[in-house]
Amino acid sequence: MFKKLLVTTISLAVLLASGLGIWVWQGLKTLEQPVSLEEPVLFTVPMGAGFDQVARTLESAGYVNDSLWMRIYGRLHPEQARLKAGEYEFSDGMSRLALIEKMVSGETKHWQIQFIEGWTFKDMRQAIATNERLDKVTSEWADDRIMAAMGAEGAHPEGRFFPDTYLYTSFETDLDLYKRAFNRMESVLAEEWENRAEGLPYDSPYEALIMASIVERETGAAHERDQVAGVFVRRLLKGMRLQTDPTVIYGMGDQYQGRISRKDLRTYTDYNTYRIDGLPPTPIALPGREAIHASLHPADGDSLYFVARGDGTHKFSRTLAEHQKAVRQFQLNRRSDYRSSPAPSTSDDSEGQQSP
Repeated sequence: MFKKLLVTTISLAVLLASGLGIWVWQGLKTLEQPVSLEEPVLFTVPMGAGFDQVARTLESAGYVNDSLWMRIYGRLHPEQARLKAGEYEFSDGMSRLALIEKMVSGETKHWQIQFIEGWTFKDMRQAIATNERLDKVTSEWADDRIMAAMGAEGAHPEGRFFPDTYLYTSFETDLDLYKRAFNRMESVLAEEWENRAEGLPYDSPYEALIMASIVERETGAAHERDQVAGVFVRRLLKGMRLQTDPTVIYGMGDQYQGRISRKDLRTYTDYNTYRIDGLPPTPIALPGREAIHASLHPADGDSLYFVARGDGTHKFSRTLAEHQKAVRQFQLNRRSDYRSSPAPSTSDDSEGQQSP
């Protein structure tokens, strides 16, 4: 009798275990079914949130009908249930298992912000201030406080941040972006300086950065950057003034309204290279790698002047007489579609930049 009862009990246990196994297997298979979302949604996993908590939040938000099997999955596979904090984008048709895998892998949603070559630091701060997604902690900071946070206390911010497209997550702040752009510029400048040409009139990488910012503002035509740099380098080596309008414009600040006059060229500022010798005291814009490279590898030649043709390129001249002839041709008789640079990349494209 006992033997028969034991066999019956074992048989029932096996059947129960089999049934439970089938039930669990079928339940877990539901994780492979797609979720139904009318449009992509953003879902945030808070710092320190547990798997069960996140699963229940997905259910309460209506992204999954029932979180039971997600929670069971987390208990059965604890090594695959370690979610990373961040903001995630879920789209229609993704399976529940895909949602889990995305959060486990840390495939967070990335936003982007772009800092353009030739922008000023003021332009960069404005782009950050108007970015709706970025968490801002420096909005009320003065420039010198930002530079102190970069580990460069007392340094002028202009030109010290690398222009590029940066990706960021919802957990990053504007200060994080400033640090990334600052460190990137430090790295690029050091790399380019290490491989610089010989015989350049710079005493430091910072002076090369100043020159690069001028080259950046003088031309957007990539094939001309080393030629423009060549003109400026030769003028420095000969003791000639740079006489470049972008530095005058920078020194004018908010007084610049789109054009510069003869009076502006005669007015002394620390940046008026018609009045000062050598380089201005700081960069005048954010230079890209190409402008930095050109400033450290200027083109050979004997041209000492250039003037904007009006189509975004320049006419280079060897003598003052040749230059004055080019000025009469391209500046005094401008076409209606005259441009001193290629298509503008900023909202403050300098019009009327006349070169040395």
